[in-house]
Amino acid sequence: MTTVEDLIDRLEAEAAADAPPETTPDVGIIMGSDSDLPVMEGAYDALDELGFAEQTEFHDAPDARFTYESYVVSAHRTPELMYAYGETAAARGLDVIVAGAGGKSADLPNMTASVAYPIPVIGVPVQEKSVDSVIGMPTGAPIVAVDAGKSYNAALSAAQVLAREHDAVEERLIGLHDEQKAGVADVSAGLHDLGIDGFRERDASE
Repeated sequence: MTTVEDLIDRLEAEAAADAPPETTPDVGIIMGSDSDLPVMEGAYDALDELGFAEQTEFHDAPDARFTYESYVVSAHRTPELMYAYGETAAARGLDVIVAGAGGKSADLPNMTASVAYPIPVIGVPVQEKSVDSVIGMPTGAPIVAVDAGKSYNAALSAAQVLAREHDAVEERLIGLHDEQKAGVADVSAGLHDLGIDGFRERDASE
């Protein structure tokens, strides 16, 4: 069984490896518990749609230029792992972190933002009751946050950060946005042209 100490040793070894940036994960997705995964899956979906690949082996990067990784990191149960993740993030090649946590004490996003600073952290409150905890940062210790459950938007924001340096990511973001606009236009035309009954029938058959 893998221990917390094993994971910390792994992160520290990766940080010391001085791997080329094009082979390291660009985005880190972390969450306080695997029970947060159903909400955080939106972040995976967004990055997949943008052509990012999931990197599960630090020293064996996928062919895709842009990649992401994910870990479960609890601010309360494994604070030492949270500190190790934040402290090694830059050396491991991460450019931005998406962090999700639930409950009234959803401290993982803002604590990670403090430790990983100046790497930007985008917080995802997994539940409505988590919002105040996630966004409650003092002046000088910033965090960016999305609305409760909006991990898809958090991943888009992470890609926007990368797009300032990488034209390819910017082009993918624009392309995805254009697809979404086209989808709205198609729905609008269908509702108008088919009428409500025909529109419902079309949706039911698809």
